Amino acid sequence: MTIHFEQTCPVFRIFDIEKAKEFYIGFLGFTLDWEHRFAENMPLYMQVSREGLTLHLSEHHGDGSPGANIFVRMQGVDALHKEITARGYRFMRPGIETESWGRVMGVIDPFGNRIQFCEGPHAE
Repeated sequence: MTIHFEQTCPVFRIFDIEKAKEFYIGFLGFTLDWEHRFAENMPLYMQVSREGLTLHLSEHHGDGSPGANIFVRMQGVDALHKEITARGYRFMRPGIETESWGRVMGVIDPFGNRIQFCEGPHAE
């Protein structure tokens, strides 16, 4: 049997549901796919996605540490930059850096988690 990996789904630790939704849905344009709690007043676990990128956001203390960093290869970094900067999110105004591995736009969520969107030379 051949080994084949499916999509990666990073889990980011969050501490405030409304701030998380404002950032991921309002600013980055993700869609809320689902939310789960084991019981009322328990921590929330939710999934957001956009254009093939899926993230899990969790209030559970064992699901990760703030300050995680993910690197997302993509196409259309300039269009994404234009779209999100037009939203006027007051806590983040990312730029695009040109590196030897591609054009990179980094964002940091309210909990210290970083996403680096990279359009590599292969996508130009």
